[in-house]
Amino acid sequence: MVRVFINGFGNIGRRLASALAADKEFQFVGLSKYTPDERIKEALDHKFRVFVPEDNIIAFKDYQIAGTVKEAIQQSDIIVDAARDGLGYDNKMNYYIPMSKSAIFQGGEDRYGERSVADMIHNSRVNYKKSFDKKYVIQGSCNVTGLGKIMQPLIEKYGDAIKRFDATLIRRWADPEDKKEVRDSIEWNSDPHHQDDVADFIKNPPLYVDVYKVPSRMMHLHQLYVRFNDSSSLSKDQILDLFENEFGVVALYNAKGTADVRKKAAELGFSYNDTNMAHIHAEMLKIQDDTLKIVYSDDQTGMVIPENHMLLQAMAFKLNRKEALEKTDRLFNISKKKKALMEEFR
Repeated sequence: MVRVFINGFGNIGRRLASALAADKEFQFVGLSKYTPDERIKEALDHKFRVFVPEDNIIAFKDYQIAGTVKEAIQQSDIIVDAARDGLGYDNKMNYYIPMSKSAIFQGGEDRYGERSVADMIHNSRVNYKKSFDKKYVIQGSCNVTGLGKIMQPLIEKYGDAIKRFDATLIRRWADPEDKKEVRDSIEWNSDPHHQDDVADFIKNPPLYVDVYKVPSRMMHLHQLYVRFNDSSSLSKDQILDLFENEFGVVALYNAKGTADVRKKAAELGFSYNDTNMAHIHAEMLKIQDDTLKIVYSDDQTGMVIPENHMLLQAMAFKLNRKEALEKTDRLFNISKKKKALMEEFR
C-alpha cells in the first residue's frame, strides 16, 4: 500500500486529508501543522495523525502529536506538499531530495526559474499519463485546471479551426474560510502566471490571459474568448453538447452569480461546500462573428482536490485514466454532484 503524507493543513491540505482518510487504496500517514492554531483541533477531532517541526515541538505541548515532520516524511512513499505558496521549494531541498521522496506540489509553486520545484504541471484532462514516471510534479492551480478542462475539449473537436484563446480571469479575493480581509478594491496583475502555466500543457493554439482580483470570496469567474478561422458552422447547442459528458464540467442555467452556485452546494450538503467543478453559465454562451464566448465559474480550492487524487493515482500506480476517473468519481461523487446541480439550475 502506498503511504501518503500531507505536508500542510490549509485549505487544500484539510480537504485532501478528508479524502485520503476515506480512500482504502492509500495509507494516510498524517499531516503537518507548523503553528498551534485552531485547525490543529480540527485535525485531531478527525483522528488525523499530526506531525510538527522538530524545532517547534514545545509549542505543541498541549496536543497529542504523532511525531516530527521529518519522521512522517521518512515513513511515507509520496508527499503531497500543501504548504503556503513558495515554501514547497524549501521543503523539497530540505526534505524530499535528501530523503529521495516523491512529491506533488500545488499551483502556488514555481514551474520556472531558480525556485522551480518540478518540470511539469499536471492537468488530468490534458497530460495525465505524462506524470507516470515523474518524481516531482506540480498540480496546476484552480484557475489553470479550469482552463485546461474547458480548452482541451474544444481543441480536440475543432483543432486548427481555432486561431487563439483569450481569457479574462476574475479572481475571488479569498476563500470563504479564510480570515484575511477582503479589500474593497479591484486589482490587476501585469504578469499573471496562468498564461505560462497553461502553455506548459497546451502550447497551441496560443492563450492570452488578463487577471483581475475582485472583492469576493465566492469562486473565480472566467471569460474565455475562442477565436475561429470560421465560426459559421458553430451553434450554442453544439458547444453545450461537447461538454455534456466532460468530467468535472457542468452547464448551468439561471444562476445569478457565483454565490448562487456556492450556496446551492451548501444546501445540497456537498463536502466543504465544494462542487469540484467548472460551471459553464449557459445563458452567457454566445457566438459573434469569428468568436465563441464562454463564461464559467471555477470552484477555487475545490477544483484541485480531485485533481490531486488523480495525480496520486498516476504517480503511485500508473493507473489508466479511465480507471483513475472512476475511482476519483466514487470518492468525490462528482457525477452525482453534476446531476444535482443540473437539476437545480435548469
